[in-house]
Amino acid sequence: MKTYNIPIFVPHKGCPFDCVFCNQKRITGSVKEVTPQDVVSIISGYLVTLPQNNRIVEAAFFGGSFTGIPIAEQSALLAAAKSFLDKGLIDGIRLSTRPDYITVEILDNLIKYGVTTIELGVQSMDNDVLKSSNRGHTSYDVTEAVKLIKKYPFKLGLQMMTGLPGDTAEKSLRTADEIIQLKPDFVRIYPTLTIKDTYLETMYNSGRYVPQTIDEAVELSKKLLLKFEKNDICVIRIGLQSTDEISENGSVVAGPVHSSFRELVESSIFYDKIENIVQDEISQGTLKSGDRKNIFVNPRDISKAIGNKKANIKKIKEKFGVDLKITGDENTDRNEVIAFVFKKT
Repeated sequence: MKTYNIPIFVPHKGCPFDCVFCNQKRITGSVKEVTPQDVVSIISGYLVTLPQNNRIVEAAFFGGSFTGIPIAEQSALLAAAKSFLDKGLIDGIRLSTRPDYITVEILDNLIKYGVTTIELGVQSMDNDVLKSSNRGHTSYDVTEAVKLIKKYPFKLGLQMMTGLPGDTAEKSLRTADEIIQLKPDFVRIYPTLTIKDTYLETMYNSGRYVPQTIDEAVELSKKLLLKFEKNDICVIRIGLQSTDEISENGSVVAGPVHSSFRELVESSIFYDKIENIVQDEISQGTLKSGDRKNIFVNPRDISKAIGNKKANIKKIKEKFGVDLKITGDENTDRNEVIAFVFKKT
């Protein structure tokens, strides 16, 4: 069963704050306000493109602080989506918002209109980082919002960012620990990108902000992913979705932008597993430079095990002088690595 989100972008609607990293119009690629008629048109247009069976479809209000919109406007947009829910044409409605825009009145209204999932933009649980980013809320607001949401049958997602002004790897890891304590149903991890026409761009151009490199962002995201997975919290996305704007040739001025950022992270995890096997066998004397290591992974993991542009194979060769051959094996579990040694002839 595959889940499909029908994205309905509400750029910067309802948000009085200008977070240093935020330019919603560029991030979402949308510049016009969305009307209930637009919602009907967007959902109808997507539905005809989706498979009719074995699917879960959700209308998803992204791109702004949805619950900061006047409640009458929220209701009008939600009612348009709910008409599809009532007819069984979609299976749920989800939205993203800020933790300081959660109240009993708001949540009662969301339930009334069939909302099934709420995502909160937490970004950091470090108050200094939140202040430096001009978020306009504190970590206390996050915990209080989560307590309220958990009184309702919503699925809860929490979004965090790495590499914000004043942030460090240690602070991001502590943020993850605090998010884990809040027990969300899922998490998104977004390394900070410097977007055109944001205050972060001004900070970057003046030397007051140094963005993460790709390698730094991958290494930290890898630790975060493993931490969440260890605690049975699903990470549904790592890195902003690539668009014409969110690309090296678009509106990204600096930062760890990559069209397949999550694959870089997962490839790094595979590299660590392979490196540990190779290192152990070299230490035991069962493998040496010039030997070939045959690696078996699940067929769906081959590209991650090989790495971007065969990076994992090249790194093992450069470090240990060992040739890797990576093969798909249906009997191998996802994310598992099985290896045998063959001598070169």
